[in-house]
Amino acid sequence: MDADPQATYDRIAAHFASTREYAWPEVEQFVDEWGSDRRRALDLGCGNGRHAELLADHVERVVGLDVSRGLLAEARVRATERNFSVDLVHGDAARLPFVADGFDLAVYVATLHHLQSRETRVASLSELARVLTPDGRAVVSVWSTEHDTFDAEVGFDTTVDWTLPGGETVPRYYHIYDSEEFQADLKSSDLDVVETFVSSGNCYAVVGGR
Repeated sequence: MDADPQATYDRIAAHFASTREYAWPEVEQFVDEWGSDRRRALDLGCGNGRHAELLADHVERVVGLDVSRGLLAEARVRATERNFSVDLVHGDAARLPFVADGFDLAVYVATLHHLQSRETRVASLSELARVLTPDGRAVVSVWSTEHDTFDAEVGFDTTVDWTLPGGETVPRYYHIYDSEEFQADLKSSDLDVVETFVSSGNCYAVVGGR
């Protein structure tokens, strides 16, 4: 089950980025609702920068963090080609290299489920709480058992292959959440939960710091 996220996404970065053109509608809705009068935004697990681009239209400064240097390189190319500003940082989502209360808006989607233990996932959520201002807001998403791909009612660990051009498959580790488990991990962290919902097979939460 050991599929290291950094090595995995460095391997598939270019092809993965080419398939990730648009911001998710749920993230657009979150930014539309909570993005007014915000100054500093964090795209945690920024990938190719598609959500950093969205955030850059709403706030003064955007920081994107990812464990994959390959994906950060793709995000840098996107920012240059599309003329938006983002500070890109290589780092670990469970040990964020940022001061407390540094961001008043954050997007943390399609990343938490790649962390390989519950302890690490809860620690990452608490790190998000630490770097949010007291009135800050973030959206968090994970793959869930609600997805049509899975026939399960409780959360489980698995790998999902990424197929590169030419047919090579690269396994990616996922923890697939059930809704109750997701809410339990949020509750165990230092985040305050504003709302939770399920959309397109993903569990979402809008959260704040404390």
